[in-house]
Amino acid sequence: MQPFLPSLVTVLLIYCMVTPAAAQPAARTIAQGLTHPWSLAFLPDGNYLVTERNGALRVVEPGGRIRIPVQGVPTVQARGQGGLLDVALDRDFTRNRTLYLCYAEPSADGRTAGTALARARLSEDASQLQELRLIFQQVPKVSGGNHFGCRIAEAPDGTLFLALGERFGEREQAQTLDNHLGKVVRVRKDGSVPADNPFVNRAGTRPEIWSYGHRNPQGLTFSPRGTLWLHEHGPMGGDEINLPAAGANFGWPLVSHGRHYNHARVGTGAPEHPGTVQPQYTWLPSIAPSGVAFVTSERYGTDWVGQLLVGSLKYAQLVRLELQQPFEGPVRRETRLLTDLGERVRDVRQGPDGYIYLLTDHPQGRLLRLEPR
Repeated sequence: MQPFLPSLVTVLLIYCMVTPAAAQPAARTIAQGLTHPWSLAFLPDGNYLVTERNGALRVVEPGGRIRIPVQGVPTVQARGQGGLLDVALDRDFTRNRTLYLCYAEPSADGRTAGTALARARLSEDASQLQELRLIFQQVPKVSGGNHFGCRIAEAPDGTLFLALGERFGEREQAQTLDNHLGKVVRVRKDGSVPADNPFVNRAGTRPEIWSYGHRNPQGLTFSPRGTLWLHEHGPMGGDEINLPAAGANFGWPLVSHGRHYNHARVGTGAPEHPGTVQPQYTWLPSIAPSGVAFVTSERYGTDWVGQLLVGSLKYAQLVRLELQQPFEGPVRRETRLLTDLGERVRDVRQGPDGYIYLLTDHPQGRLLRLEPR
């Protein structure tokens, strides 16, 4: 079988849309020595809260000191791509100290795992989690250590969205609605199901489901205008940016702009299929995206405001996507930043100070701050 090669037209189109970076910001190291850090949140006292995939939740001080792990974190399956993954602070954290953790939850015998969502209170001294409560469990748990997805976003109405991978070997289940594999789900903060979810009261479906046909989403955020943006890993080629809508089918594994790792066609081999939604943007070749943030700050100039930043694991870069209108698609062009970083970018966040922060996925991972030149 011939290897998959994008057409000359596709190559030229991508080449024209990707522009080199001029006057790149500098990446300043805030802390180093984090073990495969995965997610970042900003505490009101100026400290940083970081998850490590091995199961540790750490407080990092502005001066770079990494504290001992926070106690009371749930047990995780730290295998393959699984472990302690996303962390998000409740919008009212300054009052209630509530946070949310997304992680690979093992079964009782440790043979299978599924993505889970828990809530807890962070103690006043940030040394332990209190009142830990499991509010969502992916069904079913399956074997293997890949494609947990696991990004959290709080909606303007206070509900929680969670992006879930299809666990790689179970990809066909991304098209069926009796499970949570390859789905975006929406729950209330107590784990209950909102009455206006699209599949509520439909027989044979999981009522938490918001959208389906996803592969392995590792970026999820709301724009300041209230639109949910998601990116997900394609197979060999075909990473996507999507706008998850209620009840929408995003096609995996019926369609993809990439191919399977053995070069076999995805589905029929066509990039479109009746009843499925086309992505807002596609990467060919794949960049392996992880982490996403909108820029609302003018720290880097007014031309950055309204643009989307995405981390690249494959190329160890930061990708800046210029949108047609601030905070609204489609994508006009992209710029590659930090091309000499040398470490996989796992998370991208804008801090309360307006600066952009990154985590690098490395045994001695770093917390970085982008500083204008």
